[in-house]
Amino acid sequence: MATCYSSKHSRCSQRRPFEKRCILETSPATDLVSLILHATLLAKVVLAILLVFSALSWGVVASKYAQFRRAAVQTTAFLDVFRRSSRFSEVQAVCANLTASPLVGLFQAGYAEVNAQLRVTPPADPAKPAAPAARPTLKSMEALDRALLRAAGVEVTRLEKRVGFLATTASITPYIGLFGTVIGIMNSFMGIAGAGSSSLGVVAPGIAEALIATAMGLFAAIPAVYFYNELTGKVKGFTVTMDDFAMEFLNIAERNFT
Repeated sequence: MATCYSSKHSRCSQRRPFEKRCILETSPATDLVSLILHATLLAKVVLAILLVFSALSWGVVASKYAQFRRAAVQTTAFLDVFRRSSRFSEVQAVCANLTASPLVGLFQAGYAEVNAQLRVTPPADPAKPAAPAARPTLKSMEALDRALLRAAGVEVTRLEKRVGFLATTASITPYIGLFGTVIGIMNSFMGIAGAGSSSLGVVAPGIAEALIATAMGLFAAIPAVYFYNELTGKVKGFTVTMDDFAMEFLNIAERNFT
């Protein structure tokens, strides 16, 4: 007579009179790991590619959130200094400590353009007596506006750097997962042909591989879509802030130098 034992993960079923058999139930985690380890080489390559995409996209998300957090904090500090200062030179003195803010790039471009225009003085006429120093004026507000627009483009490009990788991940990883799914289904059909049977034991491994590839593709794509939209929205928010600052800078320059 066979000895029957039971545990948390086992169950006993009556086979014959006075005889029992214990059927062990393997945990799902062990089944999944075993299935991946015994998958075909091509399926493992597909899963590895999807894992790399997922890891890189999470790295991009972490780095961009840290960058945007620093940019938001330093932008608040820069605007406080800018609005309290009475001279552009005072603002320029603190720019070196607030380089994470996109407004610093705009201010430095505008400040450089203002200085370049104010340094240009018309040649003195020797036939006329020396006139008192005139109030410094800007020669072209359009040139100042173009300088601010160029700087804004540079800052937006810096903010958007690597965010596009999330869009790439969201776009192609489902198709890579679909490729793994097709391979798993093909293996199932080849198993049926080789065994001459369509029993569950023959088709299950290939179907399981297919489902794992599909799930991994979605695991990489869904967070990438969400965080791409989230980070793109944050970039748009910084863009609005830069547009407002550029208008404020132009108004100050027009009041004081025209």
